[in-house]
Amino acid sequence: MKITPQPPAEPDGRWAPGHMVLDKRFHGRLDATSQGTMLAVRTEEQGSAGYVALERLTGTLDGREGSFVLQHSGIMDRGTARLTITVVPGTGTDALAGLRGTMEIVITDGKHEYDFEYSLP
Repeated sequence: MKITPQPPAEPDGRWAPGHMVLDKRFHGRLDATSQGTMLAVRTEEQGSAGYVALERLTGTLDGREGSFVLQHSGIMDRGTARLTITVVPGTGTDALAGLRGTMEIVITDGKHEYDFEYSLP
């Protein structure tokens, strides 16, 4: 995963969100690349922040080729994380048309792994 920070739209704004470009590579049952964008804000409260992101994945899922979009919504509340990652309905293309699902990020020793629960017609 590569995250490239972008200049803020409002550099002097108190809660101006940070803007990052995402570039990821997935291996396993999901063999894909993704490009996306993320907005994030940290607060003055220790361990609290929020982020939203959209990323378009292109590749194969269980051998079925196509693309789809994931939407992320994350909150960190004084160190407690809540994250929802969902396939945007209707974004599946080609053999992934009709894809529905959710994804969970599992971080172990700084390494990101993904648990993807999904259904296909």
